Amino acid sequence: MSRWIQEGDNVDITNEREKGTFDTERLSAWIHGGTDVLKRRREILEFVKSVDDFKDPVPIEFLSREERILNNARKVVAMTDNTDQIDGSDFFGEGMYYQALTMGRDLHAMSLHYVMFIPTLQGQTDDEQLDEWLTKAISRAVVGTYAQTELGHGTNLSKLETTATYDPATEEFVLNSPTITAAKWWPGGLGKSSNYAVVVAQLYTKGECKGPHPFIVQLREDDTHLPLKGIRLGDIGPKLGINGNDNGFLLFDKVRIPRKHLLMRYAKVKPDGTYVAPAHSKLGYGTMVFVRSIMIKDQSTQLAAAATIATRYASVRRQGEITPGKGEVQILDYQTQQFRVFPQLARAFAFMAAATEIRDLYMTVTEQLTHGNTELLAELHVLSSGLKSVVSWDTAQGIEQCRLACGGHGYSQASGFPEIYGYAVGGCTYEGENLVMLLQVARFLMRAAEEVRKGTAKLADIGAYIGRTGAKSSRLTTHHHYTDVQLVEDLEHAARKQVFRAYDRLKKAQQHLKPEDAWNSVSVELAKASRWHVRVYLVKNFLHKVSLAPQDLKFVLVDVARLYAYDIITSSIGAFLEDGYMTSNQMNEIKEGIYECLAKIRPNAVSLVDSWDYDDKELKSVLGRRDGNVYPALLEWAQNSQLNKTEVLPSHTKYLGPMMKDARSKL
Repeated sequence: MSRWIQEGDNVDITNEREKGTFDTERLSAWIHGGTDVLKRRREILEFVKSVDDFKDPVPIEFLSREERILNNARKVVAMTDNTDQIDGSDFFGEGMYYQALTMGRDLHAMSLHYVMFIPTLQGQTDDEQLDEWLTKAISRAVVGTYAQTELGHGTNLSKLETTATYDPATEEFVLNSPTITAAKWWPGGLGKSSNYAVVVAQLYTKGECKGPHPFIVQLREDDTHLPLKGIRLGDIGPKLGINGNDNGFLLFDKVRIPRKHLLMRYAKVKPDGTYVAPAHSKLGYGTMVFVRSIMIKDQSTQLAAAATIATRYASVRRQGEITPGKGEVQILDYQTQQFRVFPQLARAFAFMAAATEIRDLYMTVTEQLTHGNTELLAELHVLSSGLKSVVSWDTAQGIEQCRLACGGHGYSQASGFPEIYGYAVGGCTYEGENLVMLLQVARFLMRAAEEVRKGTAKLADIGAYIGRTGAKSSRLTTHHHYTDVQLVEDLEHAARKQVFRAYDRLKKAQQHLKPEDAWNSVSVELAKASRWHVRVYLVKNFLHKVSLAPQDLKFVLVDVARLYAYDIITSSIGAFLEDGYMTSNQMNEIKEGIYECLAKIRPNAVSLVDSWDYDDKELKSVLGRRDGNVYPALLEWAQNSQLNKTEVLPSHTKYLGPMMKDARSKL
């Protein structure tokens, strides 16, 4: 029942695929949204593989940074030349997949052009501005980026230092960077590639600061590409990952731009300097929420890629004996290996399920905003902030566990792990530092707790558990009879308890501290409450998705979903034992449930990762290659090293050789 079996494959990986008890095609369609979506993915894949301009001359790990940027610029032009091959309106699906296949995880000069610059124009310009700028951006007449983060401030938008002061005499804004820490820092493509940017700056008019607002600013001349007068910008240097992207810095020295370069769909400044405020204070956060929404899917696919590599490699790597004299076994047979890798695969499934929900909610809110309806905006902001934090953190930790599960070879760039980790771990800090995101969620939770205590709570489904009394003890008897409802009840108990623990500590602190100091003094407890809140959502959503799955897939997905939920519980044993809600015997039942899930997933492990439908071109891992022929491929990969182009290196001729020769002469 596996399409992945081919002649010439490693025998062990073929045997694993033959052991699978479900149809991988059916599960692939379930993961990606249906058979039609799966068909389109494969059509896009075949097109990309047929175009020479999408091929790298050598594995990019062997290219210098400048060579990477040049190579990626060539590919991004080819990618955007061929966008007629995809549905441009489906960025969440076809757009993200097309870019992943063509550009990989190294990103490119136009990454933010498509992910942030164009969406900001679409979401925050008025009709006149949209007519002027959107065609230029879509046609690639300009290359834009999104310059918000500064050297001194990132998540704390209210304290950004770049200023845009309105001059009514000329109907212009004057952009200025008053300090070094006001330098824009990190925007992708800003260093050397972009000639325009949406710049977020503090708007001043009539002597008053109106807070951060977006402006469209030309950075470089159209013909020469040299920086315009008063603009200083450049590349910030090598990073942990995505080094094919020229992340940059930007400073302004009294740069003037027209009044109409303030993006005015929501906030406006009239010619005389009169400020017209937006209807909702968070309307300008649309671009950030968009990026956080797509991040959930992106992170889930990176974790799934890591789990795919670790699982496939563990199926062909033989090391040690379980039974003496019976020969070396596949390392996937070791329970410790399963315990390390399978929960990461389960997380990837849970995160993809959440990605679908957050995408649909984002689309709904976007449509409502066009009619001035902001009813769901706060819910989207809270959910996207919380998911962004928890998912990116768990993904980063999960990728590292998968790397460690591959032993020494996982340390090689041939494994793909350094690139995956370097790409994914950035999600813990960009678009909102994770702990700050959790504290934003905590404000929602504290308001909900306040309403519950006052008896005025009208909580949406996502937070309804906060207002429920709940049972005093778990209804778990054995893990075989542990229903989804009971499991969720237990998780909600832990979440509710932590919410009110944080609330009570906050109220107590407020009796003798200023509000902001009280908040800071309990921020660790607040962050814990937010994590519990998000994980309850993730489990409930995943279990619900699995309950709706076709029967021939449900039996294997139930094991995956249960493993995800059980892992959360056993990672926080104290939350269930400290108040007597669970007994040690009940907790042992959960642990037995984990071991049973591992054993049941084991024969389907390779089929489960195959169902994510990664082609070798997208996975980019010698260890995780489809055919399992890892060892010949590792030796072949190593031949690309520039050091192997010559037998004797200058380092030997100039230093090591004379050293040894001198030492020999003295023996």
